[in-house]
Amino acid sequence: MKYMILIYASQQDYDAMAGKPAAGQAGWSAADFAAMGAFMESFTKDLAESGELVDTRGLTAPAHARRIRLRDGAPVVTDGPYAESEEVLAGYWIVECGSFDRATQIAARLAGTPGPEHVRARAKADVRPIAESRDELEP
Repeated sequence: MKYMILIYASQQDYDAMAGKPAAGQAGWSAADFAAMGAFMESFTKDLAESGELVDTRGLTAPAHARRIRLRDGAPVVTDGPYAESEEVLAGYWIVECGSFDRATQIAARLAGTPGPEHVRARAKADVRPIAESRDELEP
């Protein structure tokens, strides 16, 4: 079965990683950013070596996104960034493994991602099974 592991961030998080933190917040040091990058590379390499990695991607900052909503019957496009507190998908891994428990175990390793403590304290990852057909979707 395939599972998607999702991680989230806000525009503020991307700005802080780029050395432009919001007023009153700590930014990321070059060492913080390097440690996070090394961790993510190692995490992904381990999944590839185990044969469980299907795909992975990191996403650019919300400032580079567009949101489309239906309003009065017509699509309305809004450019990012969105409200600072709004978290968006920051990246994902698709893994193929034997069980939901194994996918959860893989995702739990992300709790060890290095970074400033205030960022680590609110970090989270979601694990969701991927439906291979419409029949697998629950009503």
